[in-house]
Amino acid sequence: MTQMSEATRAMLQTQNDPASTADPGFLWDFWYPALRSSEIRGKNLATAMLLEVPLVLGRTSEGHAFAMRDSCPHRGIPLSYGHFDGKVLECSYHGWRFDACSAQCLEIPSLVSQDKLKVERIFAGHYPCEERDGYLWVYMSSGGRRAADNAPGTRLPEQIPAAPALAVFSEKYKLTHLTCDLPSHVDQGIIGLMDPAHGPFVHQSWFWRKRASIHEKQKQFEPIPNGFRMSPHSPSSNSAPYQLLKKITGEPVTTTIDFVLPNLRTEIDRSGKLWFSSRAAITPVRRDLCRIDFLAAWNIPFPAALFRIFGEKFLKQDQQTMIRQAEGLKYKPHLTLIDDADRQAKWYFALKANLLESRRTGAPMVHPMTGPVTLRWRS
Repeated sequence: MTQMSEATRAMLQTQNDPASTADPGFLWDFWYPALRSSEIRGKNLATAMLLEVPLVLGRTSEGHAFAMRDSCPHRGIPLSYGHFDGKVLECSYHGWRFDACSAQCLEIPSLVSQDKLKVERIFAGHYPCEERDGYLWVYMSSGGRRAADNAPGTRLPEQIPAAPALAVFSEKYKLTHLTCDLPSHVDQGIIGLMDPAHGPFVHQSWFWRKRASIHEKQKQFEPIPNGFRMSPHSPSSNSAPYQLLKKITGEPVTTTIDFVLPNLRTEIDRSGKLWFSSRAAITPVRRDLCRIDFLAAWNIPFPAALFRIFGEKFLKQDQQTMIRQAEGLKYKPHLTLIDDADRQAKWYFALKANLLESRRTGAPMVHPMTGPVTLRWRS
């Protein structure tokens, strides 16, 4: 067993204390899924919260998605109570009007001709927004944390990368979305997501794994930008779905699993012409609440409705475990990460700390992995 770094220990301590007034430990300047695209219809507005920032989201008459801080910069009333005409969002309190795509103030009805206030210099908080894979993604820029900082281009990178897209490998495929809330800090959600040893205990079932099937495993990992990869390998022999896929095609199954900051785990399974691709995002809502946003696509002859039944059961098992864990974390216990089963958690904390340090100093980010690593554990 190796000792945790001071950065890891500090992060664990912060997220074990929901009432703490310290920095909640979120990663800014990344895309996060705010809500499903289907939640916005016509000129209706929707609300969401990401990184403790309340958001109002909508879609313009031209079909462009937008996201603004759900707070009028005048008196703070949520803009989601206002009227949206397909282009302009009008506050319900004093009628201040904002362009939906830029959050720039267009009109203040109470002003008279003698007033010298430059209305165009006033902005509600604005965040870049894209629709992809059935989600509205919001780029939570550090410049948008306060509306006063959010003049056009303030603290935004020169080029914002596109929102993440799920990898697919054929023109026709099935697609499904699943979600559930976790009463924990995003760090606990993420290290739970990548934990390789809980399966036979949390996910015991005839269609996944049994406790009696525990055996030693060996997997190779390699560094990738902002994350790490479980190198392509044959999946576990005690996982029934993988064995079923092998029987269908008569060919070996290859699995590749990636984790990349801030919160994305992707898995690609391929066997002959058949494939399964999934992405799990652990979305930070508040310091004491996160959410699993799970998306899967496949061309395997398996009904989407049946997949949802199994998938929802799987997520509920994780949710119940996190609810129980939250009971213990209220008392701020000492936590221990072990090798090799918890090495991925250690890499995550190191990646996060090193990224923050790189942003603070301007120096290149140091990856905690210097090359391929083989890990062994029992599950």
